[in-house]
Amino acid sequence: MGFAYFPHTDEDIRLMLERVGAGRLEDLYSDVPSDVLYGKEYSLPDAMSELEIRRYFSGLASRNGKLLCLCGLGAYDHYSPSVASSVISRSEFQTAYTPYQPEVSQGTLRYIFEFQSMIAELTGMDCANASMYDGATSAAEAVIMAVSCAKKKTKVLVSEGLLPQVVDVVKTYASYNGIELGFIPCCGGVTSADAMTEGLSGEDVAGILVPGINRYGIIENLDGFADEVHSHKALLMVYSDPSSLAVIKTPGEWGADIVCGDAQSLGMPLCFGGPYAGFLACRQEFVRKLPGRIVGATSDLDGKRAFVLTLQAREQHIRREKATSNICSNQSLMALYATVYMSLMGPEGLREVNALSYGGAHYLHDALVDTGLFEDAFGKPFLKEFTLRAKVPVDSLQKALLDIGVFGAVEVGDSLVNFCVTEKVAKEELDRVVEHLKSVLYEVL
Repeated sequence: MGFAYFPHTDEDIRLMLERVGAGRLEDLYSDVPSDVLYGKEYSLPDAMSELEIRRYFSGLASRNGKLLCLCGLGAYDHYSPSVASSVISRSEFQTAYTPYQPEVSQGTLRYIFEFQSMIAELTGMDCANASMYDGATSAAEAVIMAVSCAKKKTKVLVSEGLLPQVVDVVKTYASYNGIELGFIPCCGGVTSADAMTEGLSGEDVAGILVPGINRYGIIENLDGFADEVHSHKALLMVYSDPSSLAVIKTPGEWGADIVCGDAQSLGMPLCFGGPYAGFLACRQEFVRKLPGRIVGATSDLDGKRAFVLTLQAREQHIRREKATSNICSNQSLMALYATVYMSLMGPEGLREVNALSYGGAHYLHDALVDTGLFEDAFGKPFLKEFTLRAKVPVDSLQKALLDIGVFGAVEVGDSLVNFCVTEKVAKEELDRVVEHLKSVLYEVL
């Protein structure tokens, strides 16, 4: 016919809209809140030459500043080895897509299999999928998965100690999947076990979602949670920072059924909000409900080790509307990044990263409290991030930090501020921060 593409005519559009019961194209986006719609004409500049474009964007880039990051809350400034960025920059990985043809995708399938294996080992779970979009969507999928496993139960309890941005995404997913959410309050900075037990008293709870390390940086004690949850025939889901699992008790050791989280802490550099890579792992008995791609190891006709996509009976082309969520465009490039990082670091390297972060965080915590400008908010154990109660206005504190090129003291409650220290931060930098705050803020006490 000679044409690669046939545009839709006005009549084509009219018929399609009529078929779906819409009067105009704008009706298709009626769910989008009006306050986030632009609603104006775009004022675009005239065309530029390549040289002019380069000059323009170089000017914008020169306005960027480099800040010392002392903020956690789900985004961690760990060291990113140059080998990792070099490997993922190879052309064969740049357009990573679902490897439907295993015979020509053995390299991609191999690293995804290794990613799954490492995540399963870190979390103490039996199996993991081939990565998710980010930690928030992995938590949302864990909730959907729990309801699917429970069949007739449609309620999930979520700890208020979970990161707020994760809770927001879980709420959105739940609202479109007929899932009722209940919330477990925190007491003394940690998830209340008594409130959890009370929430489980109903017969409609499919599972609970709690953090391993919560929004205040506190390491949660989940002792007894699994027994209580399982006694009500519900599932225990734990949201975890995978880097920390090299040194703290794993969700598997706590008795978790499903584990979710974000792999960003595995060396992925902070880049203005992404990219991230979520992970989702579970016990073997729930693997058929695990969404996304799963790579399995097998042998070819010659007896050589080979890799294939497996458990496709859960997917859309077979199960249709009863399938698990369609996550074929997963963050496989970032999964590769995490895989290279974990391979480079190994168990000892990950433990060293956490030991250095732990030492720096506790040093800064004690030094800040000693200034008299702060007090410990909860007195609970923490790893690399912590929450203090500021005795000075938070905006004055944040301005004082920005004046010396430091991003930190993010407000997480009334006068409560978050600090995080990773292995990248030297003692001299922490001393500089403390001395500056003392010199600037004593006068506003």
